[in-house]
Amino acid sequence: MRWPGGPLRGIAQLPSSKSESNRALIIQALAGGGELENLSDANDTQLMQRLLTDQQAPEFNAEDAGTVMRFLTAYLAATGRTTQLVGTARMYERPIAVLVEALRQLGADIEYAGQDGYPPLRLNGWHPALAADEPAELTVRGDISSQYISALLMIGPTLPAGLRLWLTGKVGSRPYIRMTQSLMQHFGATCRDLGTVLEVRPGAYQPADYTIESDWSAASYWYALVALGEEGSTIILPGLREHSWQGDQAIVGIMDQLGVATEFFPDGVQLTRKASAAAVEQDFSDCPDLAQTVAVVAAALGIPVAMTGLESLRIKETDRILALQTELAKFGATMAEEAPERFVVRSANFQVNGQQVETYHDHRMAMAFAPLALRGPLTVLGPQVVRKSYPRFWKELERAGFAVQEQG
Repeated sequence: MRWPGGPLRGIAQLPSSKSESNRALIIQALAGGGELENLSDANDTQLMQRLLTDQQAPEFNAEDAGTVMRFLTAYLAATGRTTQLVGTARMYERPIAVLVEALRQLGADIEYAGQDGYPPLRLNGWHPALAADEPAELTVRGDISSQYISALLMIGPTLPAGLRLWLTGKVGSRPYIRMTQSLMQHFGATCRDLGTVLEVRPGAYQPADYTIESDWSAASYWYALVALGEEGSTIILPGLREHSWQGDQAIVGIMDQLGVATEFFPDGVQLTRKASAAAVEQDFSDCPDLAQTVAVVAAALGIPVAMTGLESLRIKETDRILALQTELAKFGATMAEEAPERFVVRSANFQVNGQQVETYHDHRMAMAFAPLALRGPLTVLGPQVVRKSYPRFWKELERAGFAVQEQG
């Protein structure tokens, strides 16, 4: 990849939100109808859509998609399916015991087909206890993945007396829980957020229409490009809402500190270069998918950034903390744990001069490091990983003026 020089300008097309799309597809299936507009073209969403249309499959392959594995586990269990749920080798390293144990308490018959606590899974139907007057009560850790909580919430209305979830420990990615609840309510569910307790009333979903918003996680890479661009760089991103259900809208405030101003319009935003802060401190508990983008931008700008709330990064598509440490070192930056679970990114002589970036089968590693091409020639290995969430990413960079050449 190369940048020919000059300010970055243009209009970039974003994918639709994968997070909204995959939740809406599960709820639509439970509701038995409704039209979904502007569904994501990301592989994870297309995969979810295909699997949900096959009602009799003896095996469901979630591939490397965390939301597909976790949401389908709850959906297939609650609908009484007898089937197997499999995935990639990396998926078999991502824990799922918290969700499986919760579903077993509700009445699901689930077995581990491999290592205890991890996929693949064998689902043997649903054997609920007698109908009760009180909601089913579960205690769930909130510090591993909010996707477990969302998976349970979405099946809550189908339970005889509803569901009451008690959350323990630090709850990460809470905006994603609120997104789930908002989409549930859009389809007729009644749920309450009482802080450490989440309640879902019993009662069927109602078919409804919904238009998916553009993806704020994908927008973060264009924020990075403007932050690293020359003076006068500006990009328009259509389809983003000022009042969004997506937690990764936090990129607006974070990047304001790293030199990008945001102006909202009725159907999108305009990003413009501005002055940046001298140092940044950020808790990523509610927006862990932004961590890689922010770490790379701060390192390239020479702005020290202290990062907390990164616990869930260890169990993503790769160990994202280790991957960041390894790849940032190639450019002259460090990411050191200077206190328990507090990482600081620093750089003194950051240079881009033809390095090869490993992506570790992780779409966000590819897209977080790609903006460095504004500072010099760069090779991103395994570029096809972007299909997971932003299939047109490289095409959009070409439209913006980058020279993108696929090797081999």
